[in-house]
Amino acid sequence: MNKQDIRYQTYLNILEEELVPAMGCTEPIALAYAAAKARKVLGALPDRVLLQVSGSIIKNVKSVIVPNTGHLKGMPAAAAAGIIAGDSDRELEVISQVPEDKITEIKHFLENVQTEIEHIDHGHVFDIIVTEYSADSYARVRITDYHTNIVLIEKDKKILFEKPLADPSEESAANSRADRSLLNMEDIWDFICTADTGDLAPVLDRQIQYNYAIAEEGIRGDYGANIGSVLLKTYGNDISVRAKAMAAAGSDARMNGCELPVIINSGSGNQGITCSVPLIEYARELHADKDTLYRALALSNLVAIHEKTGIGTLSAYCGAVSAGAGAGAGIAYLCGGNYTDIIHTVVNALAIVSGIVCDGAKASCAAKIAFSVDAGLLGYNMYKNGQEFKSGDGIVMKDIESTIRGIGLLGKDGMRRTNEEIIRLMTGEESL
Repeated sequence: MNKQDIRYQTYLNILEEELVPAMGCTEPIALAYAAAKARKVLGALPDRVLLQVSGSIIKNVKSVIVPNTGHLKGMPAAAAAGIIAGDSDRELEVISQVPEDKITEIKHFLENVQTEIEHIDHGHVFDIIVTEYSADSYARVRITDYHTNIVLIEKDKKILFEKPLADPSEESAANSRADRSLLNMEDIWDFICTADTGDLAPVLDRQIQYNYAIAEEGIRGDYGANIGSVLLKTYGNDISVRAKAMAAAGSDARMNGCELPVIINSGSGNQGITCSVPLIEYARELHADKDTLYRALALSNLVAIHEKTGIGTLSAYCGAVSAGAGAGAGIAYLCGGNYTDIIHTVVNALAIVSGIVCDGAKASCAAKIAFSVDAGLLGYNMYKNGQEFKSGDGIVMKDIESTIRGIGLLGKDGMRRTNEEIIRLMTGEESL
């Protein structure tokens, strides 16, 4: 197989690995997944539970509603849902099917079983260790680096499964199954222009179906701060408004208890929604054919994954920013943009909103998505009108790849202390 064929297959593999279904915010779902797996290994209902988690897990689970729990929030609720009603074989859809009587059992479990939470720092930004005890027996499951990456299963001092931990200093590589180092803008562009859309359809059809469905539900329902509805009521029904509003509405629903699944990107449902819903809305407006939409979606998703590879799975750098830049690139393609239009759209978007911090999963994520999509649209319209941010303008570097590498360093290394401060604020450890 030649280099071009290897890259083509790798890009398909990346899309297949990244664009997978998840029910609810992916960090509490990963916690539920670990808890369900530990319960299965334990073989009994636990009488005590210990949750050892990294700070970024605390941040991303604290404020978001866990679906199918009767609107419960927090780590004990996520773990209890996995223990009582989880099907670990379904991974990130672990609590997608919860009968009403199980919701009552989840609440009873929380009231009667001690759940301890310990903040750990073993050098991995994404780290979950769930230990469940029943009398003299225990079962332990550890997930590290990404949401389904089980690295340890242990029962009563016997190691049932173990795989080597990645070096935390190389976390972005650890998150890679297919080789993300092959991602670059020129090759992404070549891929989306030449790909057989029959290869793209199986994964992208599901993204179109799932993510637009939850966006429509967000507009219909009453979820969180209803950012999507507010945008439409305030700014009208122009396509640029609808693109932002529908994406925000998907997050409105997802962050606030909606029980519809989404197709994620870079481990995040919000990022998956941001990469896809604005493009679906624009494709409808422009009467774009399915083939063109597939290529635009592949571009948007791969650009976002390329940006996130350097940042890592979790960071104080808001993931909607990367996804919004990807969405801008995809919309530019739908509007007839060429490669030069695409790369300037991405650089402009990153220059505009790279200061947005991630303070966990909650209702305000929808507003951050709206602003990130808006930055993608503005980035494209700037370049169409002969305007651009140039090398030396802040964090804009000499070219697109240098800028993306710089954003990776900013998000992963530069904002590490910021992440710690956000966690302290959110957990009440601050001294004001």
